[in-house]
Amino acid sequence: MPHPSPEPSPTPPDWPHCGHGTSPEDPVGCRGIHVSGHTACLAHLADADRDTYLADLTPGADIDHRGTLFTEPLLHAFLDALRDPATGHPRLGDTRFDSATFQGGARFERATFQGHAWFDSASFQDLARFDSATFQDLARFDSATFQGGAHFDSATFQGYAGFRSATFQSIAWFDSATFQATTKFDSATFEHIAQFDSVTFQGAAFFVWAAFQGIGQFGSAVFEGDASFGWATFQRAAQFGSAVFESDALFEGATFEPMVTLGPLVCAGRVVLSEATFSGPVTLSFAARRLECLRTRWSSTAEVRLRYATVNFAHAVFEYPLTIAAEADPFVLANGRPVDEQALADAPDATVRLASLRGVDAAHLVLADVDLSGCLFAGTVHLDQLRLEGACSFDRVPPGTHWRRWRPVRFTQRRTLAEEHHWRARQPTAVRGWNVAVFGAGHVGPAQLAPVYRALRKAFEDDKNEPGAADFYYGEMEMRRHDRTGTSRAEHGLLHGYWMLSGYGLRASRALGWLAATMLVTIVLLMGFGLPKDDPKQEATGTVPPGGGKATFEIDKADPQNPTGERFTGERFEKALNVTLNSVVFRSSGQDLTTAGTYIEMTSRLTEPVLLGLAVLAVRNRVKR
Repeated sequence: MPHPSPEPSPTPPDWPHCGHGTSPEDPVGCRGIHVSGHTACLAHLADADRDTYLADLTPGADIDHRGTLFTEPLLHAFLDALRDPATGHPRLGDTRFDSATFQGGARFERATFQGHAWFDSASFQDLARFDSATFQDLARFDSATFQGGAHFDSATFQGYAGFRSATFQSIAWFDSATFQATTKFDSATFEHIAQFDSVTFQGAAFFVWAAFQGIGQFGSAVFEGDASFGWATFQRAAQFGSAVFESDALFEGATFEPMVTLGPLVCAGRVVLSEATFSGPVTLSFAARRLECLRTRWSSTAEVRLRYATVNFAHAVFEYPLTIAAEADPFVLANGRPVDEQALADAPDATVRLASLRGVDAAHLVLADVDLSGCLFAGTVHLDQLRLEGACSFDRVPPGTHWRRWRPVRFTQRRTLAEEHHWRARQPTAVRGWNVAVFGAGHVGPAQLAPVYRALRKAFEDDKNEPGAADFYYGEMEMRRHDRTGTSRAEHGLLHGYWMLSGYGLRASRALGWLAATMLVTIVLLMGFGLPKDDPKQEATGTVPPGGGKATFEIDKADPQNPTGERFTGERFEKALNVTLNSVVFRSSGQDLTTAGTYIEMTSRLTEPVLLGLAVLAVRNRVKR
């Protein structure tokens, strides 16, 4: 039902106006501009003068009827006078309908506007039809009011198209329309369905601060330039299924109040949702190069399914579970056809990469099959409750052997955080292979990274993934070892030794290497100093009491003698090996040793079992489930 007309303004227009029907309530009266050569507007012109005026009109003529009231018969007669005999459709030159009122149906179907077309502040009180109309130059409907339906199906706007602050009180149809230049619907209000299916926006499209009180339908729309829906409000469903954005799709600050399903859509540039608010359940399906969700607020459950995208969720707020998942195959439409991803044909792969979770409460966050090699985690809250599903990958340490000044350096492969890469790359003695920080990553050091590694370790442990947790335990210990502020000197030395001997109980090969070296040193020392020259012989000393035939003997054993002469023989090696192997398992060999050998054996019985235990611990941490 048409809305009532607003109260007339007491301010006269800035053109010579008709003034018909003035009253105390409306001192201005009719605001229609004078017809050339007359003192009245077209609506209030004498019948004979109107007929003469219409008869003199020719197709393509310039028109100026600002503020004029058009009834349906008057508009029909007016457009008949402008019909091109060759096409049978109206053809207008420069057209001024600013503040005009169309009381009945306004039928401009297939009309051609060869010059500028102004409909600013016009009021369409019934159905307005511009189906298949062609606007060859500027077309402005700023602040226009469409109380009935507005049909622009298959219309072509070859120049600038402006609908800023326009109000569509009924259905707005723009299906298959083509906007070849910049289009602006800034602050427009769509009180009913806004239908933009299969529309092509060849220039930039602006819907900033627009209000979609009904369904906003952009199915299969193509945006060849930037598309901005910044701070727009979608009070009902927002549908962009099969839409293609060949540049950026900007929804920053937008409000989505009910259940939202965006996509599946394809964006060759960025999809920006920063500072957007989602009040209801959300399903987003994007194939895009980048998705920016900084400071977004999600007040209900949400599922974000992506392809190709690098995602930034810094400082987003999740009140309910939110899932970010990578899709291995192209999205499928309701009709079973896969989404056309030609706009992303030059992308290297469909991998989804997470760029930042800083400032996020990860208690409700689930990541599935996402590349986390470049993700910034410092500042994330409840990171230990983060759930990782599928094949979520992290960065690795630089492979191969590197030279740090005069000595070789080789890093054992493990999962690492991007921020550790950035920190190591800043060090003066950094080797090649560590990734330099990207702009905006900030400077995060070991003191900040140790808790991050600890939280991720716990998340892996809670998921019963002990081998995965081991890598993050290694990272945590590395950060503690390199922390010059929170780690004491004694603790630093202890951690350094723990790292050297066994890689924090995680590198079995390192512990076994040290064990083999210790055993070899023990064998060499025993052969050189620990084994006596000869095995000591037992000696008997007899004492015969006076006057009796009974003898008492004390059996004594000579002290082992330090070796002289040839010490490194096969026999001595076998004895030293026997002593060493027994030491590894805390057993005494029972071998006669020199005083030096006794201390060598004691030392080996302390160190070698510890190294063996560290090796066993490292193996366990790698195979435990």
